[in-house]
Order: sequence, then C-alpha cells, then structure tokens
Amino acid sequence: MKNSFKELKLEELLAKREDLRKKYFDLRFQMVVGHVENPLQKRNLRRQIARLETLILQAQRAAGEKA
Repeated sequence: MKNSFKELKLEELLAKREDLRKKYFDLRFQMVVGHVENPLQKRNLRRQIARLETLILQAQRAAGEKA
C-alpha cells in the first residue's frame, strides 16, 4: 500500500486524500462510540494521508517549476 500512490496524477491524489480524510473522520467517530474492530487502522490511515500530502506537495512544486 505504501507505493501505490506514486503513479497517480495530481487530481487523483487530491481525490484520494479527500476519500481517506472522510474514512479517517468516520473511524475517529466510531472509536468514540466504541465500535472499532482494528484500532491500528487509525494509524495506518493517518500515515497514508501523510504520504499523499507529501506526493501532492511534490507534484505541485514540480508543476510550479515547469510553468
């Protein structure tokens, strides 16, 4: 799962980030309610979002240098 984001385009990265943020929000809500099967999923989602943020920033900087 770590390297599956590298081949995505900027628009796809942004859409994936929003999707993961929604999943993370829902998971946080479920943790408060107490219905979570895998508590490590929260850490994994947070790390995936951070990876996406890094790739988005790199793509934006690369687009800025080309312009």
